[in-house]
Amino acid sequence: MKNSEKLTIKNSHLEIKITKIGAEICNIKDQNGQEYMWQGDASIWDSHAPVLFPIIGALKNGSYLYEGKKYSIPKHGFIRNNENLSVTDHQEKSITFQYKYDEGTLKDYPFKFEFNITFSLEGKVLRIQHEIVNHGNNEMLFSLGGHPAFKCPLTETENYNDYELQFEKTENSDRHLINNEGLQNGKTAPFLENTDKIRLQHQLFKNDALIFKDLKSKQISLAHKTKGKILTVSYADFDYLGIWAKTNGDFVCIEPWLGITDNENIDGDFKKKEGLIKLEGNKSFEATFSITIH
Repeated sequence: MKNSEKLTIKNSHLEIKITKIGAEICNIKDQNGQEYMWQGDASIWDSHAPVLFPIIGALKNGSYLYEGKKYSIPKHGFIRNNENLSVTDHQEKSITFQYKYDEGTLKDYPFKFEFNITFSLEGKVLRIQHEIVNHGNNEMLFSLGGHPAFKCPLTETENYNDYELQFEKTENSDRHLINNEGLQNGKTAPFLENTDKIRLQHQLFKNDALIFKDLKSKQISLAHKTKGKILTVSYADFDYLGIWAKTNGDFVCIEPWLGITDNENIDGDFKKKEGLIKLEGNKSFEATFSITIH
């Protein structure tokens, strides 16, 4: 990631740093100085916690059609790596970033949007609240998601395989498969069979992300097999969950999504894109997920 100014919020339990470019959480440290976020490595994966808007994943052929016109948005949208976010509020325990439409954005995304993301601390909980405002008179279409990468293992004396992901409920769910271009291929594979755990191993991600569309759980914890829960991501406002890492990266991404990457078989019409939020003109939409450090 480019060298970006880091902005801090903190309380007596946690200190959080967020990059000015892209509004990515880059540090979560407890009062003992323990770091919980992946620190990025250009040779493996150079991000920390991309903010996903107004698309998640990739577009087929890198473009989409809206009312007969062709548009293009980069993978995961245009908040990620964005140098033009403004800080509209910064207090000791909270900070808000904003990005609004202009003549430039309308060439790629024909909606009069306002995007606000607020990070706030309450005890050992970091809340990530998103507010999307439609300043146009017509319906606006978008997806929204988080992509935080958590350090795993936490210490050098531990191994990746010492960790697991624990769901709030027992799950029976297939994973949805994606092709080499990062698009859904329409196939599924059995994955969670009457279990509430995924034991972490690097090879899990050799075929890209684990994508789930029908989980009952709205909380998932990163846990050490003998030491217990490390942190919990709660995502009641989100429909899909992605879990991802690089096979050579000591991290795991827990990704709450409203929306999903394109299917390889679609015709590119944005109005038919899976998982889009449809927001009426002059209305706003909110969705929050949280990270609790145990």
